[in-house]
Amino acid sequence: MVKLFKCSVCRFVYEGEESPDICPKCGAPREKFDELTEEQANKIYSSDRTNDIHMEIVQLAMRIIRLCEEGIEIDLDPPCVSLFNKAKKEAWIIKQRSKAELEGHMTKGKF
Repeated sequence: MVKLFKCSVCRFVYEGEESPDICPKCGAPREKFDELTEEQANKIYSSDRTNDIHMEIVQLAMRIIRLCEEGIEIDLDPPCVSLFNKAKKEAWIIKQRSKAELEGHMTKGKF
């Protein structure tokens, strides 16, 4: 049966029938892994897709910011530059909202 194990050193979550010999992230030995309860594992599994969506939103917002910066640099005319500046600020807010939500998920064990 597949279980989840968390490294107590770096918080890496491993999926398997037993904990790994060494942590794939930090190299800690098997003894540093704790098996997660069914409730803890369910939180991680149920939030997996929404975490991916938030990460994609962050990436899209970063792309919008880069595009706005390019538009600002072109400096075609004041209304155009104004629009790019506003869009850049709005994209920053969207990015920060998703990052804050991801942080909330992590503090609640949903990562």
